[in-house]
Amino acid sequence: MGEHGQLPGPGGAAGRTVSGTQLSEDAVRVFRWVSDQGSCDARTLGATLGLTEDCAASAVATLTGLLLLRHLPEDSDRLVPVAPDAAIAALVAPKEAGLRRQLAEIDQLRGELALLTPFYAESRRRWQGRPPLTEVTDLKTVVGMITEATMRCRQEVRTCHPGGGRSPTLLEQAFIQDRDMLRRGVRMRTLYQHTARYHLPTQEYARRMTDEGAEIRTMSELFGRMVAFDGETVFIPHQDDLDAAIVIHEPSTVAYLCATFDHTWSLAEPYHPAWTESSARDEVKQAIVRLLAEGMKDEMVARRLGMSLRTCRKHIAEIMEQLGAASRFQAGYLARVQSSAPAPGSA
Repeated sequence: MGEHGQLPGPGGAAGRTVSGTQLSEDAVRVFRWVSDQGSCDARTLGATLGLTEDCAASAVATLTGLLLLRHLPEDSDRLVPVAPDAAIAALVAPKEAGLRRQLAEIDQLRGELALLTPFYAESRRRWQGRPPLTEVTDLKTVVGMITEATMRCRQEVRTCHPGGGRSPTLLEQAFIQDRDMLRRGVRMRTLYQHTARYHLPTQEYARRMTDEGAEIRTMSELFGRMVAFDGETVFIPHQDDLDAAIVIHEPSTVAYLCATFDHTWSLAEPYHPAWTESSARDEVKQAIVRLLAEGMKDEMVARRLGMSLRTCRKHIAEIMEQLGAASRFQAGYLARVQSSAPAPGSA
């Protein structure tokens, strides 16, 4: 092991004591010589062994520190050897006592924590046997369950947020939890609608989150609101109660929803705040035309595309002007006819 890892051998190789003090070859020579003589004069020790004054003093200091040499009370210049077993007992006993105390504390802590194991195991069995779908009607309970799932998440969270931008307060609360997940190594993918690119608080949230490693994309329309944790638990909104949620654990349903998210993600565009020249703007207008052709009213179109009614009507007016349409339904019809007409020169 080399000179820093061996105890002294017959040849006087250096080693290390329990205190970490280096036993030099000179110290070993001094101890052997004093042991042979029974005692020695510290003032003549160096000259007797052919050591410099500094080397002799260093060796004596090491040996007295390790309780292997001691000065006689009646003659402080006289050194006598001490049995290594006695020195070991004096040096090691306090450390062993400390270790015994630490081991006792560890055993006590282990025993106290082990008392909780049956409670956790029982809860785990109940958790694994939970119903595939749970209706939670209390908003605080919903928030608490999502917070707990966020803290427990270890691999990936998928989030789909239809509609426009969210309130700055909700975005700030989400940022703190989402940042903590990202710093634990959790992958985070979020889908917004294209119209969220207009929203300044969402722009700032997206910038901060992408700086932390999150991935954000947008589409003109989304399939619905959901949050999926680790491909095991999905939260979706309640159909009849805005403050309620449905929590899904059933594996096939969770896998289906996550696959739906992944498919939508593959079609979505990476988030960029400035989108005047982006194809996302054209996609929004195409979606408006398609929904008008289906006979939807302005309010429904705005809700489906996550924009305000005023913005929606502004887009509709531009589309009608471009198509020369007298009504919204006619605009949808004309756009559909134009899109189905064969290109010039085609067979």
